[in-house]
Amino acid sequence: MTDGVTGYRDLHVWRKALDWAEAIYEATSHWPRDERFGLISQIRRAAVSVASNIAEGAARRSTGEFIQFLGMSRGSLAEAETQLLLAERLGYLPGADAAALLGAAGEISRMLVALNISLKQKQSR
Repeated sequence: MTDGVTGYRDLHVWRKALDWAEAIYEATSHWPRDERFGLISQIRRAAVSVASNIAEGAARRSTGEFIQFLGMSRGSLAEAETQLLLAERLGYLPGADAAALLGAAGEISRMLVALNISLKQKQSR
């Protein structure tokens, strides 16, 4: 893993991603009930997948596998961002809420990229 980190729970990006998934759950709790098995389910799964992939990657045996799971985490993040944008267009999510969630997603994305770079540097030593 990285210096001073003993497990995924020590990773700041994992904690941010978990907080973000919780915020997604809160935001979607007010959406139309007929979206419960549609957009709500999709965005919640994608949001949970961000933190889950970080955790799963950190638990793998190799740095290369961790890097691969960080890529999957970024993919899930992009999926959820797309769904947030659609929810805003459909009027399910106020613009200010969408901006806050998308801003947090951008921060998580930058953190994932930084961790990826750090792991690649470690791998090449």
